[in-house]
Amino acid sequence: MATSESRLILTPVPLEPAGFAPYGEVIDRRDARLARAINDGSAARLDGLGRVDAELEGAHVGISLVRALSRGLPFRLQCVERHQLGTQAFVPLRGSRWLVVVAPAGRAPEASGLRAFIATSEQGVNYARGTWHHPLIAIDDGAEFVVIDRIIDDGRGDDCEVLDLAASAVWIEALMPRT
Repeated sequence: MATSESRLILTPVPLEPAGFAPYGEVIDRRDARLARAINDGSAARLDGLGRVDAELEGAHVGISLVRALSRGLPFRLQCVERHQLGTQAFVPLRGSRWLVVVAPAGRAPEASGLRAFIATSEQGVNYARGTWHHPLIAIDDGAEFVVIDRIIDDGRGDDCEVLDLAASAVWIEALMPRT
């Protein structure tokens, strides 16, 4: 992370379970060590890649599909949000690198407390309850994600607290080179 004039520039690092642990879980389809054979051996099931944690009174765990437009760099962060009543998982379906920007659960984060990760097309995340995160930032075209989160049954409420970052001038200007 570097500061240029009054701009804060985040440099994304590769998404890895240990570095992301304070914010939730990494869901990695390449994690075949968890696979077990099902359907008479015609399929492999990878259990335990993430855990849904949600208060369900008046709500349910839903599975949604999100089609995201790619965002060009440099990219100015717009806001962060958090969900206090449940986890929120994003799992890419179609190949796209994407950015994950987070801050620890708790009070509203300072811009200097934000962290950025670059996720591969094989990696998803499951944000822990209360973890501050920027809305989805797809880097490549054609991005589709399965989203698993808490959905309010009557549609008249929301578990999404949003914090505007406009005054903070936080940018992502470049990605680390592919290795």
